[in-house]
Amino acid sequence: MYLASLGFSVHSLSDVVRDEATRRGMDHSRDSLIRVGVDLRTRGGPGALARRVLKRLKGRAVVDSIRNPGEVAVLRRLPRFVLFGIDAPLPLRFKRSLLRGRLGDGATQEEFARKEERENSKTRAGQQLLATLAEADLVIDNAGTIEELRRKVRQALWASRRES
Repeated sequence: MYLASLGFSVHSLSDVVRDEATRRGMDHSRDSLIRVGVDLRTRGGPGALARRVLKRLKGRAVVDSIRNPGEVAVLRRLPRFVLFGIDAPLPLRFKRSLLRGRLGDGATQEEFARKEERENSKTRAGQQLLATLAEADLVIDNAGTIEELRRKVRQALWASRRES
């Protein structure tokens, strides 16, 4: 990951969910991971995934795959926490999902869009992608090349360092 090359430790809330799915003997399909994440948030509150990763955060750290405003609320308690949202148009997100080849992402753009819509739950424990993106301190457009994204991330990091 690019931020690791800049000296950040990288932690993913999706890894928390994958670890739990493995512990439960479940596959890592998109649908299974969503179910596990919702279950963890139902049992432990909307910030449950973020609380599980807190003890791992030391020094310069990045947390990705934040999908619920409750997770943002937990992480905002950290000094100098900044939330960057990364977004791209749906057709491009679908094309990139095909290249990743992850189990259960959707074989057509329509199926992919339906799955994303389900990830915009209104339930307290569900994934709330749009509500979480709305919490971002800065939204970075990822419609270009990987080098353009890296440049935008570098600029955002420098700007956030000057402000803190």
